[in-house]
Amino acid sequence: MSSPVQFDVCGDIAVLTLDAPPVNALGHALRAAILESVKRAEAAPEVVAIVLTTGGKLFSAGADITEFGKPPQAPSLPEALEVVETSSKPIVAAIRGAAFGGGLELPLACHYRVGAPSAKLGLPEVTLGILPGAGGTQRLPRIVGARKALDMITSGAPVAAKAALDMGLLDAITTEDGLKEEAIAFARQVVAEGRPLKKVRDNDDKIAADRGHPEIFADFRKSNAKKFRGAEAPEASIQAVEAAVNLPFDEGLALERELFVKLRDGDQAAAQRHAFFAERQVWKIPDVPDDTPTLPVRKVGVIGAGTMGGGIAMNFANVGIPVVIIDAAQDGLDRGLGVVRKNYERSRSNTPDMVEARMALFTPSLDYAALADCDLVIEAVFETIEVKNDVFGRVNKVVRPDAIIASNTSYLDIDEIAKAVDRPERFIGLHFFSPANVMKLLEVVRGAKTSKPVIATAMQLAKKIGKTAVLVGVCYGFVGNRLLAQRQREAEALLVEGALPWQVDKVITDFGQSMGPFAMRDLAGLDVGWVKEKSTSSTVREILNEMDRRGQKTGAGFYDYDENRVAKPSALVEQIVLDFSNKAGIERRAISDEEILERCLYPMVNEGAKILEEGKAIRASDIDVVWLNGYGWPRYRGGPMWWGEQVGLPKILAAMRRYEAMGKPEFKPSALLERLAAEGKGFSDI
Repeated sequence: MSSPVQFDVCGDIAVLTLDAPPVNALGHALRAAILESVKRAEAAPEVVAIVLTTGGKLFSAGADITEFGKPPQAPSLPEALEVVETSSKPIVAAIRGAAFGGGLELPLACHYRVGAPSAKLGLPEVTLGILPGAGGTQRLPRIVGARKALDMITSGAPVAAKAALDMGLLDAITTEDGLKEEAIAFARQVVAEGRPLKKVRDNDDKIAADRGHPEIFADFRKSNAKKFRGAEAPEASIQAVEAAVNLPFDEGLALERELFVKLRDGDQAAAQRHAFFAERQVWKIPDVPDDTPTLPVRKVGVIGAGTMGGGIAMNFANVGIPVVIIDAAQDGLDRGLGVVRKNYERSRSNTPDMVEARMALFTPSLDYAALADCDLVIEAVFETIEVKNDVFGRVNKVVRPDAIIASNTSYLDIDEIAKAVDRPERFIGLHFFSPANVMKLLEVVRGAKTSKPVIATAMQLAKKIGKTAVLVGVCYGFVGNRLLAQRQREAEALLVEGALPWQVDKVITDFGQSMGPFAMRDLAGLDVGWVKEKSTSSTVREILNEMDRRGQKTGAGFYDYDENRVAKPSALVEQIVLDFSNKAGIERRAISDEEILERCLYPMVNEGAKILEEGKAIRASDIDVVWLNGYGWPRYRGGPMWWGEQVGLPKILAAMRRYEAMGKPEFKPSALLERLAAEGKGFSDI
């Protein structure tokens, strides 16, 4: 078996090339090979310096995540890095592409670092619920200072080569193609000039300046309190960087390891590993294999220039695909494209020339005939079956026979809409989430007659435009909104029975979701789906709409809002709720936070089980991916189905039966939940 590290000697320089495709994951075999290769170079008398590099497109994506939860195998990464750092010969890391996690901790243990222009350096462990466990929290602050280290480690965001050079993380930038040769020349220069073996562990300058300034950490915690709420890894990372500043290196390293092991073996890391693998599994469709032929999408049509249509169109322009955008009126087109332009202009990464290049990809039109040469046409119009049928009747007359036709509907029956076109096998649902140019989730809705090549094309195209796509079946609300309806129903019932909007929202945000159901209603607009002429004051929401309290956009909804849209509880709404309960003859009672959590979230798990029973989602983990990427479910809780398993399906089943017995038929348990609970199994077992 060949070694995952190629060993070559170029004159007097040993070149160690990482060769463990596809991503040079630092599993046991690669760790051992690095250690052995460094020792071999150390023992070679003709070698005066060592270059550690990659022959592929990236340096290393970091740890081998499949090893988590398994018995450790020596050498550990810290053991391998100690051999690197204590080498008597200078070691230069030569980085191309990603150097992430352990893949950056390895260069940090080297004496010098150079990078190609494509180099991206980061410590993304926080996204897996852990922290860098091989010295990253101790070495990085010694190079870039505590503030930048805190930003990088708690966000997981990588920095590009130029930024890395400016902050001292790289010593030089090479050309892309000349990385190896220029790194060898750099190593020779280090030897010729008698430069010291720069051990990052001994670099005290940056952290000495931070020492004695605890406000650095206090201010960072305060400014990120909302962002980090409930997540263990960011706080542990802050503690580790504090240790780097205030403790000797070896003591800081010991604390880092202690924190790492605690996180690694905890529930949050397990949930985030589940999310990591779920988001990779989602692309695997059992009856649509990877070799399914796909259709070219060189030009896209979008019908509707409103907020949704404009955002959808931006996704395609962002990757260089021309877009024809249709609207019923010229002022609608002008307004929509004006919003698109402002979105591009607000992005710091866009120069004026880039903005103009993007805008040049848009062809506005009032005439459906402009869609004639589009490969894909997506409708983003008002959410009624009548409007959509009218739109697709027009589309059907002008598009090519081989074009894909798609609806962006959030709730409606894709198969019913497909009746408006001649070729239902070319029809598919593409449910984007608002704002469509920002949100990662795309529900790809498979109709009864949608062809496999159309499904494969939609999934591939989603990946191209940077979306996480989940294939779902046809049902009211599909997967995401179908679960959401369960939470929303119970939130509104709790309101009538004794809770107030801010109590319900606090329970949900304390759980870790980005916002509660009533704050979310206010953000979306209380009048979404409300028809003034049909309003009968039958719910609190209808009453608020009738009072023109329609959410943030009117400055008032369930909450009152100031000029900066900061919410505060409303005494008026509290009185409206009390009056509504009284008028309905309901005696209000104190409702515990535990009941709120159970009634809002347990029915979601139960509904997910029904979705699996009906075959509307391929896997339970697909349901988790929908809620992780589209609804603000906290990653450290893994998704509703994963979370349900951790709570315990028997416990959820017992609660569902208890509420059903209290006269709530909507809590009837699904057959799948009953079966799995009886068999002692989980959703992952099916």
